[in-house]
Amino acid sequence: MTRPLIGVTTSRRGGWRAYLMHRLALARAGARAVRLVAGEAAPREPLDGLIIGGGDDIGAELYGGSVLPDVRVDPERDALELRVLREALPQGVPVLGICRGAQMINVALGGNLHTDIYEVYVKAPHMRTVLAKKVVAVEPGSRLDRILRCNPCRVNALHHQSVDRLGEGLRVVARDEAGVVQAIETTADRFIIGVQWHPELLVLRRPHQRLFGALVEAARGPRATRLEEAMPAPLAAGS
Repeated sequence: MTRPLIGVTTSRRGGWRAYLMHRLALARAGARAVRLVAGEAAPREPLDGLIIGGGDDIGAELYGGSVLPDVRVDPERDALELRVLREALPQGVPVLGICRGAQMINVALGGNLHTDIYEVYVKAPHMRTVLAKKVVAVEPGSRLDRILRCNPCRVNALHHQSVDRLGEGLRVVARDEAGVVQAIETTADRFIIGVQWHPELLVLRRPHQRLFGALVEAARGPRATRLEEAMPAPLAAGS
């Protein structure tokens, strides 16, 4: 059986740690991984799936949000991920968005974000932990529900942005106890899922490892894409 190749987007600054965790999770699920970073050339081998990973905040100008002080953004990464998604989504490439990645899927499909959830969900607990301490309720019968097979589920939390208005063809499939959107997926019969938590840090928990397994299974299908066009020369050359 072939091992699908999954592209994983990360930050240039320190993103190798997150990439290693994704690579481990994908290897356990039967896939290979390749890191996608702004400033580096696109892989020559066709990609069978994508993970849009976590990291820096998404630039507020991309969704009409308010610019916050003291937050780290990466405009080159924003541009790369938007190009990759706009290349891959129409081709039916399976996509998993993680934390920032879920938000980027929503932005790429025309949605927007809450720049700071604590300004909107004033009763939401200030929680930043890699441990599975947050409880989320998953929409019964959703693709995510069929994958995770835990409801409610315990997840981790490292974010302060979240999905607000949904992008085209998306629906909310999980919320936490404060009402914050914790997962989205496509309404079509395709694999496009975004989760607000970090399953790559929870791979010893079976529900979260199953999320990677489901992505890999979807990636074994007939569709694949080359990303040279999504990573144009100025980015690939690092200029």
